[in-house]
Amino acid sequence: MVRRTGRRPGNPDTREAILVAARSAFAEKGYDGASIRAIATGAGVDPALVHHYFGTKDKLFLETMNSPVDPLDLINEATAGERDEIGVRFVRAFLTMWDGPRGAAAVALLRSVVGTEWTTKLFREFIITQILRRAVPRLGLDPAEAHLRVTLAASHLVGLAMARYVIKVEPLASAPTDTLVAAVGPAVQRYLTEDLPGVFPQEA
Repeated sequence: MVRRTGRRPGNPDTREAILVAARSAFAEKGYDGASIRAIATGAGVDPALVHHYFGTKDKLFLETMNSPVDPLDLINEATAGERDEIGVRFVRAFLTMWDGPRGAAAVALLRSVVGTEWTTKLFREFIITQILRRAVPRLGLDPAEAHLRVTLAASHLVGLAMARYVIKVEPLASAPTDTLVAAVGPAVQRYLTEDLPGVFPQEA
């Protein structure tokens, strides 16, 4: 059988070629604008190979970010239970991931975000498509308030991670998980579900 020209066969370099093309496409066009077909073209492979190596577009995007965890797992864990404890569950699940075996990968991801405009664009797409779009429906928030509430909570958690795991500011860096859950959980809860006076326009 004659092999099609211009296409890479399924060799060890194919997976990396797809990732390089995907990072470029996601950074330039955003998650929604980057199609599997366009990524395959950029990598010089058939679109079927992209699905073979990575499955869905979501999974490919998480691979391009070197994400240590699918944010949907954390969101599902945090939203499975009483609404008035969502903040505590979010913080506990978040810290458990950072303190576990995948923590080193999470630190590497966070460090890469501030490296270049390119990686910053990717991280912004990551927050919008993998966190906001997934968290908002599960939280049952007012659509007019949802995105600001979730990004406020996310900014608090990212700041916590930067100070504790990247900069390693003491005593935050060595504080017990339970201490941080007790301290930060209520703040995240407030961002997500409680009144925020002066933040949202009040109905007349």
